[in-house]
Amino acid sequence: MSLIPWSYSKLKAFETCPKQFYHVKILKQYPQEETDAMRYGTDVHLACEEHIRDNKPIPKKYSYVQPALDALKRKKGKKLCEYELGLTEDLQPCGFWDKDVWFRGIADLIILNEEDGIAWVVDYKTGKSARYADKGQLELMALAVFKHFPKIHTCNGGLLFVVCKQLITESYTRPRRENDLEVKYRDKFSQMVIASDNNVWNPNPSGLCRAWCDVLECAHNGRN
Repeated sequence: MSLIPWSYSKLKAFETCPKQFYHVKILKQYPQEETDAMRYGTDVHLACEEHIRDNKPIPKKYSYVQPALDALKRKKGKKLCEYELGLTEDLQPCGFWDKDVWFRGIADLIILNEEDGIAWVVDYKTGKSARYADKGQLELMALAVFKHFPKIHTCNGGLLFVVCKQLITESYTRPRRENDLEVKYRDKFSQMVIASDNNVWNPNPSGLCRAWCDVLECAHNGRN
């Protein structure tokens, strides 16, 4: 697997454990089977998308997401669902499938209010707790929104945990945060490039190794 185009999920997998990333994402030695939790997450995302975009009724079994979606629908601006964003290596906006695409991101929902220069980028989360919410995804998507929509001066990011009904937010403004994010994520991506160029994928041992990692070649895997 090529490192380019990269995404936040690819970067996160590398940072969690370079060795696992190498075996699972690059060599593809351990195909990941779809779990019940993954299917549930896909179904909830689709229900949210169709409700926001098409006003399709939320299935009764997911009715608990209705109040949060109603609040999002009331926000001023155009609603863009499952919106694909691409950036070139010099951080210029491009199509998601363009040949020179360097970074790819898909926003569950963008609320675009170009009249006031404000946008919301929202990602739906189906985890039961927001305790370990990771805002890194919001940072990258805010950067992409700034590049694609030059009239936007403030991008509000939100991780919407639909089960526990929590919205974890962060606000990003031009130009200071835009420049900071460019530097931050270029540096993070360079770490993946260094590992690839040297073919050195070091393990990052944690409490997850023994029970949750499929990479049997690793000395830290508890099932060896």
